[in-house]
Amino acid sequence: MIEVAILGAGGYTGKELLKYLNSHKEILPVHITSDQYSGKKIKEVFPELQLSKIENLEFQKHNSKLPEKIPMFLATPNQESMELVHQYVSEERIIIDLSGAFRLNDLKIFSKFYGFEQKYSYLLDRKVYGLTEVYRNQIKNSKLIANPGCYPTSILLPLFYFRDYLKYSSAIIIDSYSGISGAGGRIESDGFSYSNIYENTKAYKVLKHQHEPEILQYLKDFSDFKGTLVFTPHLLPAFRGIYSTITILWQSEIKPEFSEIQTQTKNEKFIRLYFKPEDVELKKVQFTNYCDFSFESRDKVTVIVSAIDNLGKGAAGQAIQNLNLILGFDEIEGLK
Repeated sequence: MIEVAILGAGGYTGKELLKYLNSHKEILPVHITSDQYSGKKIKEVFPELQLSKIENLEFQKHNSKLPEKIPMFLATPNQESMELVHQYVSEERIIIDLSGAFRLNDLKIFSKFYGFEQKYSYLLDRKVYGLTEVYRNQIKNSKLIANPGCYPTSILLPLFYFRDYLKYSSAIIIDSYSGISGAGGRIESDGFSYSNIYENTKAYKVLKHQHEPEILQYLKDFSDFKGTLVFTPHLLPAFRGIYSTITILWQSEIKPEFSEIQTQTKNEKFIRLYFKPEDVELKKVQFTNYCDFSFESRDKVTVIVSAIDNLGKGAAGQAIQNLNLILGFDEIEGLK
């Protein structure tokens, strides 16, 4: 049994990691942190989870001493994760960072969108972006994983299967919709609480969201896309899930073949390709590690729709999928 630590285990993502790992046959959390819940057992903080294997595990302070060498998940805020990675990376332990601290390579863009300086840029060449199906070979040989954002996962995964066509695109326009757990659901003052979004929906961070440069950076990494990209996030009156509509504008009439995309995705255990865009629904991916998508083309336009669970494939599920890969376990272990 591989023992692991989860720093920030008291938040939404940390809670999801605990749920998944309770059923994992090969990985066991032995050190979890939360300043808010320090000294309390999991069963006291999350009684609804009934996590039989780990219910008596106690939360520690964030600055408590970690067991030596064990892999760690960072479910901590961006600046805190940046410092923690710097602190522990020299120990050569596996670090799965679920924050945005090391996703962007351009330091000026990082500062602009995150509001603070990336102090440890020397680590950017050591990290691997944890979009599992795209960077699988690099991930399995890495010890520092920058887990993708939830919106980018819902967008980059389907676009990856159109990568050979994207050099013929003039623009990609993306409208994404997130449940409040993926869009700051604990920030009451910013109108992100469920009471503010109930029977409501709205755009936020228009042309300012930190996931737009992340999407563009990795889109250009795996394709020859040179067009314009516009990403607009919206809030949904739901707790979990992300639904994205991705409109590709072609320079001339192009119609990607369904059979070609189907061939590329058929062996992926967490990618589900549907025949019709109308069949992709949020409720089919909630509480799972799946990315569902479909597409339709007409004239010079292709529309892709996709759905993921922001706490699953968009965060904790993909993080565990990556650790499974690094440790040589089946990628689906603990996730189905």
